[in-house]
Amino acid sequence: MSAVCQVTGKRPGFGNAISHSHRRTRRRFDPNIQRKRYWVPSLGRHVRLTVSTKGMRTIDKRGIDVVVAELLARGERL
Repeated sequence: MSAVCQVTGKRPGFGNAISHSHRRTRRRFDPNIQRKRYWVPSLGRHVRLTVSTKGMRTIDKRGIDVVVAELLARGERL
């Protein structure tokens, strides 16, 4: 599964893991991505989205219809 949120565009960040002796090795910070199914009344069906937890909060705040309309306008396949 891709580690990119469909709503916010959040993707992995990169940085260093620092050990006790202060040696640095590269590591990847993944966003908290979930596969979630939402009922969209305007489409009359469920859609499955790959969203971060921040994306879920955005959907709760703005509504699934508004978010899905933006995704479709952007050309995303649902």
